[in-house]
Amino acid sequence: MDLILFIVFAMFAVASALGLILQTHPINSALSLIGVMGSLAVLYLLLGAEFIAAAQLVVYAGAIMVLFLFVIMLLNAGEERNPWKAPVVAYIGGPVVIFLIGAFVYLINFTLPPMRSVSFGDFTGGGPREIGMAIFTKYLLPFEVTSVLILIAIVGAMVLARKEID
Repeated sequence: MDLILFIVFAMFAVASALGLILQTHPINSALSLIGVMGSLAVLYLLLGAEFIAAAQLVVYAGAIMVLFLFVIMLLNAGEERNPWKAPVVAYIGGPVVIFLIGAFVYLINFTLPPMRSVSFGDFTGGGPREIGMAIFTKYLLPFEVTSVLILIAIVGAMVLARKEID
């Protein structure tokens, strides 16, 4: 049953990610990103990391996506033009994507050491104590840098929005 749920939600995550990339309207892209975040939370649940799944839903699919939608609405972003009409994308983009996929497959299969298989529910490091200890000891600097970058992005969005209003 775990394998079936994994396949279903992994396929939903990939489909939502493709929707995120291929949508031309920013609101639709943001909704596709919520689909990706929700399916990732289910995948975390399958691995036995309940706290990480809850944090994924509350922080990313909830708070961060509300912030993204607020910025999109504030900037009044319209629909993008279709980038697939450019001849460069049509003739060069396809072979480049195929080459990159082939390079990733080669790197994963031949250069990385073999890994053991995943057994669902065996992960025990996803509790709040373990996460808190890791964030506030080993990963304190990246955690603080990320919070400063988010603050800079919010201030930048407000400055851009103010210039459009004037």
